[in-house]
Amino acid sequence: MMSLKDAKEGVEYTIREITTDDEELKSFLFSLGCYSGESVTVISHKRKNHVISIKDGRYNIDGYLAEAIMV
Repeated sequence: MMSLKDAKEGVEYTIREITTDDEELKSFLFSLGCYSGESVTVISHKRKNHVISIKDGRYNIDGYLAEAIMV
């Protein structure tokens, strides 16, 4: 398993788990459609931010969030 921070651009992954004890963070990611079993694609890595695609949306997340999403 690896985090989205280390994932290759343009490859579709399946989210295996969200690794954080912060319930607010888990809730926020769930509201984006980011939960176990869902597909996610890294569009690009730019400095400390990562552009990801989940379902029909594109989101810009920071490295902290990217490290919490395990694929």
